[in-house]
Amino acid sequence: MIVTLIVACEIGFWILLVAGLSLRYLARMPRAGVAVLLLEPVLELVLLIATAIDLKNGATADWKHGLAAVYLGFSVGLGHSTITWVDQRFAHRFAGGPPPVKPPKYGKERTLHEWRSAGRWILAAVVALGLLQCAVWYVQGSGDISSLRNWQSKMLWVIGINLVIAVSYTIWPKQPEKSPN
Repeated sequence: MIVTLIVACEIGFWILLVAGLSLRYLARMPRAGVAVLLLEPVLELVLLIATAIDLKNGATADWKHGLAAVYLGFSVGLGHSTITWVDQRFAHRFAGGPPPVKPPKYGKERTLHEWRSAGRWILAAVVALGLLQCAVWYVQGSGDISSLRNWQSKMLWVIGINLVIAVSYTIWPKQPEKSPN
C-alpha cells in the first residue's frame, strides 16, 4: 500500500503542478492556480499519515517506510525549486514569459549556485534522516529497523556527495576556457 501511495503522490504532484500552472497562465486565473499549487503539501501529509498508521497497525518497518520518509524529505528540500523550475519553463512556453534563468557557468556565481543546490539536497536528506529516526524510535522495541538504518546511511551519502561537489567548486571554481590567440 505504501509504495502505491508514494507513486500516487508523485503522479498527483505533477498533475497538481500542471493544473496549477495551467490555471495560472492559460486560464488567466492566478489565484486559482496558487490554490491548486498549495494543495501539493497535502499529498505529503497524506503519505506521512498513511505511513504512521501502517506502522501503528503493526506493519514491519521495511524499505517502503524508508522510501516514504525519503520521498517526504525530498519533497521538502527540492519541491519548491522543482516548482519554480517548471513554472519558469511553463510561463515561457505558454504565456510569453521571459526565457528561463540559466545557472551561471563560471566563477563565484557558479560556486554559489552549487552551494545553494547542495543546500537543497542536504535539507532533503536531513528531513529524511529526521523522519527515519522518528520511525526508528517508534518501532525500535517491536521490530527490525535495519532497513530504516540502511536508508539513513544512504541519506548520509547524499549529504557527503553534495558537500564534496560544493567544496570542489569552492576550491577549484570553474573558469571560462581561454581563447587561443
